[in-house]
Amino acid sequence: MPKSVFTKFIQLTVALLALATLAGCQYEMDSKSELQKIKDRGVLRVGTLNNQLSYYIGPDGPTGLEYDLAVQFAKELGVRLEIKPAYRLSELFPALRNGEVDIVAAGLTQAPNRVKAFRPGPAYYYVSQQVVYKKGTWRPRNLEQLIDSGETLTVVKGSHFEHTLAELSKTHPDINYEVTDAYDLNDLLKQVSEGKRLFTVSDSIELSLTQRIYPDIALAFELTEDQPTSWFMRKTNDESLYALVIEFFGNIQQNGELHLLEEKYLGHIQDFDYVDTRAFVRALDSRLPKWENLFKKYADEFDWRLVAALAYQESHWNPNAKSPTGVRGMMMLTLPTAESVGVTNRLDPEQSVRGGVDYLRKIVGRIPDTINEHEKIWFALASYNVGYGHVMDARRITKAQGADPNLWSDVKERLPLLRKKGYYEYTRYGYARGDEALNYVENIRRYYQSIIGHVDKRDHKQVETNTDDLLVIHSEDIPESAAQSTDEQGIEQE
Repeated sequence: MPKSVFTKFIQLTVALLALATLAGCQYEMDSKSELQKIKDRGVLRVGTLNNQLSYYIGPDGPTGLEYDLAVQFAKELGVRLEIKPAYRLSELFPALRNGEVDIVAAGLTQAPNRVKAFRPGPAYYYVSQQVVYKKGTWRPRNLEQLIDSGETLTVVKGSHFEHTLAELSKTHPDINYEVTDAYDLNDLLKQVSEGKRLFTVSDSIELSLTQRIYPDIALAFELTEDQPTSWFMRKTNDESLYALVIEFFGNIQQNGELHLLEEKYLGHIQDFDYVDTRAFVRALDSRLPKWENLFKKYADEFDWRLVAALAYQESHWNPNAKSPTGVRGMMMLTLPTAESVGVTNRLDPEQSVRGGVDYLRKIVGRIPDTINEHEKIWFALASYNVGYGHVMDARRITKAQGADPNLWSDVKERLPLLRKKGYYEYTRYGYARGDEALNYVENIRRYYQSIIGHVDKRDHKQVETNTDDLLVIHSEDIPESAAQSTDEQGIEQE
């Protein structure tokens, strides 16, 4: 064999051996399960939406329903969490399909088109699809009336709303709808509020949250029954990640952690006061900018937006507010309370905010450690309104009725009982307007959520993202989930 031919033969053999080795490595890599790849990587990559429910930046860093769930799941896996938030729904599923994220967790429904292309996890809450219109304009009461009007529905391209309308058009060929990829759902809801579009479709949770920002939008009629929401994964023959997601949701459903999170993020959104919300939204633009830096200055460990919500509930951000009962100022402090926190002039907004936060801090410090950390603030706010002793009475009633005195969702149902003789005459501190305390806390929670949404939209108004440059947030240290104690002595020791 000539030397040149022999040399080429050797080179070809080496190349073939290299290719075979590479192919073997590739086969070994591909044979690993999805779960094993995540563990080898040491990172769980989760795609979500940057909004006031799924994910946003709080005073202590990232927070939100989907974020909190993802933190717990990453902890179960023993890996670091990497959140990739997007501002548009259209960015999420391409990222999942291309392997840029392992899971999409954004409160998305199990729409048939999604279930066909991706694998849904267990349902953890339910929403319906709703046609949205602007108050004061013509309201269709059902699909037939909308069709007869000849008006057009506008929905986001690639959304489950588009799929629903496509299916409906098979039985209702005269339905007029258009899809757009130039706007997301929030853009369309805003355009309906401004009268630029007549109708769009939203899910029920998104509508309830967005009404706190655009109070002129309202439900025209239900387009679908309740539909399950879930996480989504790639659809492959490998079920290792999917099986663990099912186990995870089963566990947090059984141990009550899912209920706690749903109460934290969804427990306050049912009621909607159109007149109050309109006044509040106007105040977000006209008054909040004047006092925002003051709330930030004294909020310290609290979210300044929560402090702002408390101040709005107390005085509607009026530093000269007065009440016939003797409370004064931005935080509406009583004279004894003001003296206890060193406030000498309750009508001085800076003193009032500082004093109000100091007083709230003292109350939080008294809340029993048997209560979950993220729920202590709701018990404290109820105490801020009606008094610490009365809130403890409500907890005693809760325990006596066999419910959990450490859960805000259970205790808030018993607060109104403090007004009924058959209950308050047996309590330690007697009669109290517990129903007002309940409304007080839930109002603050709604204002707080609205401020979050308002500030987020303001700060991100100019931000445009795409799948290739999704913002990546690393959670280097996954926090331990707060252990919930059910110490039977917890109430009597207070």
